[in-house]
Amino acid sequence: MDLLNNIHEIGIVPVVVLKSVDETRKIIGALEEGDVPVAEICFRTDCAKECIELASKEFKNVIVGAGTVINKEQCEEAIKAGAKFIVSPGLSESVAEVCKANNIPYLPGVVTPTEIMKAIELGIEVVKFFPAGVFGGLKAINALGAAFPKIKFMPTGGVDNSNLKEFVLNKKIYACGGSWLTKGEKEDIVKACKEARKIIKENR
Repeated sequence: MDLLNNIHEIGIVPVVVLKSVDETRKIIGALEEGDVPVAEICFRTDCAKECIELASKEFKNVIVGAGTVINKEQCEEAIKAGAKFIVSPGLSESVAEVCKANNIPYLPGVVTPTEIMKAIELGIEVVKFFPAGVFGGLKAINALGAAFPKIKFMPTGGVDNSNLKEFVLNKKIYACGGSWLTKGEKEDIVKACKEARKIIKENR
């Protein structure tokens, strides 16, 4: 899908946890200013749906998705709110079905060969590897990638600007996810985003 290609081009997917609707403009605006026009807004806060609605309406150049989507109902709500892609910490067949019916990219979390095989059966070729740092990082991705040559990974958890280069250089990596880009004040977010994009552009 073109949208997944755009995410690959950007190279990073910030994991955004918004505790209030008022935070949306600050953080999404900072990501856009920092040349990272994509956001995975976590569906684990009470205001997540409203934040996705606001971000989708006011930031037309930002690819707004929903993360931490763990069931069919959440998925339907997120898509209705305007989410353009869905990310889960694990793999849900019901979420996959909703995404397929709505032509929305689904990136399920996987850590085992069995989960990857299930994703392939569902027609999925880009998966989230989570939590990457806990489950072996690049060493594990290389081993899994050898068995599944068509699968690309979005490692999340354990990635930041200090080790982003080694992930970017790996051909199995589609993009890197994480919350490290959304820490601090607006200027901190913009700075971290620009540094990350510089690393990606110099090493792709």
